[in-house]
Amino acid sequence: MAHTTHPDLPLTNATLPALAGRVAVPTYDRAALRPGLVHFGVGGFHRAHQAVYLDELAERGVSSDWGITGVGLHNPAMSEVMKAQDCLYMVVARGPDEDRARVVGAMREYLFGGESSEPVFDALVSPETRLVTLTITGSGYLIDPHTGEFDTDDENVAADLEDPGNPDTVFGYLVESLDRRRRAGTPPFTVLSCDNMQHNGHAARTATVSLARLRDERLGDWVDRNVAFPGCMVDRITPHTTPEERDAIVATFGVEDRWPVITEPFSQWVVEDRFCNERPPLDSVGVQFVDDVEPYELVKTRLLNGSHFAFAYLGYLAGYRLSSEVMADPVFHEYVATLMRDEVAPLLPQPPGMDLAHYQRTLLERFANPKIPDQLARLCRRGSQKMPMYVLPSIREARDRRRPHRLLTLSVAGWFRYLRGRDYAGEEVPVEGPMRDTLLPLAEEAGDDPRPLLDVAEVFGDLGKDPRFVAEVTEAVQALREGPREAVTAYLAAAGEPGG
Repeated sequence: MAHTTHPDLPLTNATLPALAGRVAVPTYDRAALRPGLVHFGVGGFHRAHQAVYLDELAERGVSSDWGITGVGLHNPAMSEVMKAQDCLYMVVARGPDEDRARVVGAMREYLFGGESSEPVFDALVSPETRLVTLTITGSGYLIDPHTGEFDTDDENVAADLEDPGNPDTVFGYLVESLDRRRRAGTPPFTVLSCDNMQHNGHAARTATVSLARLRDERLGDWVDRNVAFPGCMVDRITPHTTPEERDAIVATFGVEDRWPVITEPFSQWVVEDRFCNERPPLDSVGVQFVDDVEPYELVKTRLLNGSHFAFAYLGYLAGYRLSSEVMADPVFHEYVATLMRDEVAPLLPQPPGMDLAHYQRTLLERFANPKIPDQLARLCRRGSQKMPMYVLPSIREARDRRRPHRLLTLSVAGWFRYLRGRDYAGEEVPVEGPMRDTLLPLAEEAGDDPRPLLDVAEVFGDLGKDPRFVAEVTEAVQALREGPREAVTAYLAAAGEPGG
């Protein structure tokens, strides 16, 4: 859609009629949309994924009972934009052939907990709120990845226990509001984690119940018995929108949106059908309700997220900066395709209604879409959290079943080489994550010896002590001396060898 000679218009309720000729806008009455859902973590992914489904509910006239109250705890900038734009924003879905833009109006209100906690509590305690959803990243759950236990020593948890009325964490808000609902005789809301992590429902339950029990054992038991924490699998590639992309969107559509979202046409949401209060009729707009989400999340995290991990570090070291650039290189394209087909997919279940071969082909097309490139620097963040979630489970299982895993092992070595902080041209690479200050010195001092990094139990557990695995990673690190593309080429030639 080309930009006409019309002047750019700000995005507000008042301008929606004038914008209707430029982009798709809500045709339902936003004022009649009742706030049935509170969402914590209003970032790009939520706005491109869950909020679009809820917007579609209202747009199709299915239900007006599921407007969103957005909550942020750390980013006042989002609060400023949402309030200035009446909680409206654009989603631009970029396919290989065309862009489709729509204004999403499902969010009725945005609350910033950094200003005041009571408006957030008012929304959470309201009987109209029947569902609370979360996209707070894996680290937000404060759960040890190896023990699976809640971090009771976290300073923010201590602050929430000392002053429950002014929480620092999402779970402080959940526990206090559930306690207020319990005392008032109001049924509890369902807590639905939409974070991109395995067992997200279990993580949400563990964090909420653990914090509740730290406050009051009886409150913890009540939460455990009465609150539902269904798991779900979410999938839609949503890169960070750069200022340049934002300006291009304004120029193309003539809509002055200060924080649009760019995403891909593909979208998937699979949810366990376990709710303690009413649930939105999302199945009418493409959401799949299932008895057990684990097979779906296992397929997605190991194939999509595991592949992201595999090509992001090696691709960055090879000089690429975008996912589509890496996938345009036939060597890396074959690396990802072979890794999925030969090393990861044979370990996976076959979820009902899901064709694994078709899903892999779809992923290759999505990774290669030049209209929706992901920044490799973004994919490279938080490697210490992604490794044990997305890559090591496949390696462990492959080793147990004596299946090939050389390409997966090379991805571990690629991360280690990236952690040295410099690419092959000597340029600094952006290493970001909660263990950065621990890992960088180890990687720099160790050089081609991976043992200091493999000894980091928070990431590798007992696997890092396995002599055979140490030898395999050492071999992969040494192969990378020749360069990432050269190492991938050599490993592809040997892929599929017994025990490899």
